[in-house]
Amino acid sequence: MLKGIVIRICGTVSLLILSFSIACSQDANNTPVKIMFYNVENLFDISDDTATDDDEFLPDGIRRWTYKKLARKTNLLYKTILAAGQWNPPAIVAMCEVENRSLLEDLIYNTLLSKFNYDIVHRDSPDPRGIDVCLIYRRDLVKILNFRYFIPDRMPAEKFTSRSVLYTKCLIYSDTIELFVNHWPSRRGGVLAADDLRMKMAETVKNKTDSILNFRNGEAKIIIMGDFNSSPDDQIMNIFTDKDKSGWALVNLSAQMNKSTGTFRYMGTWEMIDQVIVSDALINSNAGLYIEPAGLEIFRASFLLDDDPKYPGLSPFSTYRGYRYLGGCSDHLPVLIDLNLKPVF
Repeated sequence: MLKGIVIRICGTVSLLILSFSIACSQDANNTPVKIMFYNVENLFDISDDTATDDDEFLPDGIRRWTYKKLARKTNLLYKTILAAGQWNPPAIVAMCEVENRSLLEDLIYNTLLSKFNYDIVHRDSPDPRGIDVCLIYRRDLVKILNFRYFIPDRMPAEKFTSRSVLYTKCLIYSDTIELFVNHWPSRRGGVLAADDLRMKMAETVKNKTDSILNFRNGEAKIIIMGDFNSSPDDQIMNIFTDKDKSGWALVNLSAQMNKSTGTFRYMGTWEMIDQVIVSDALINSNAGLYIEPAGLEIFRASFLLDDDPKYPGLSPFSTYRGYRYLGGCSDHLPVLIDLNLKPVF
């Protein structure tokens, strides 16, 4: 009799443990997955790279860039990533203006981010200053199926001197996300050549997303994010959202933001140049991952902002203003999206 009771009790306990484990697993799988983009403003090391023009970011360069300043910037960057996720940091952090892989290794291995099992996707770009587009990702949440960098279609590689676009195919919660990370040439100074290159890059990214959507009959879940050096209502951005043009129309989440806000402040005016564009399948998903139409957030933590000395109001607390060292993290604010999972009953 006692043996039977013990078996029944053990069986009940095992069933409770199993039920608890399943519940925990389901709760974990219903937790939103954050994806972040951040222009980190000239994250350079202190060593001279003879292949790039990085001389101003050396200890004896014009900016007097030292190990102490680099360590402060790295600490601010990991603090920003942790705070953005409320101590559950984003599954993917895409970045631009990073000089090399060793800086990312320092970030994910030698800070508190080391607790979150991050890995790196990075490759050197043809940019003359050596600043790259890259990302870090949590291996417990994301599996990288493949990635590659590309330049504008039909442009000889030797003539391309900007940042390549990073394409990454990811598996998150058994759903596939196609991610494009961008850092387009600046439009400052009215240089027509830069405008032409930005248009070529826009057309190339659009062609590639159209190809993916055609193959999947419009059901591909695509995210295009980055520093486009354009606002959502600039003509160049219409290539992604204009339904009158051929191909598949995408949704620019940044266009729905309040016009008085932004990620970058120029002469006292906020500009939304760090943007997120998604495919319709990610908004109107019937199963798996989806995003709310108003699901884009600008992360505006107080330690990322400072009083603007020239114009009323706050501006991003940048590392430099001109050549004057300030000690902030970046002259941009990061953007975040939440990928939610539709429950399966």
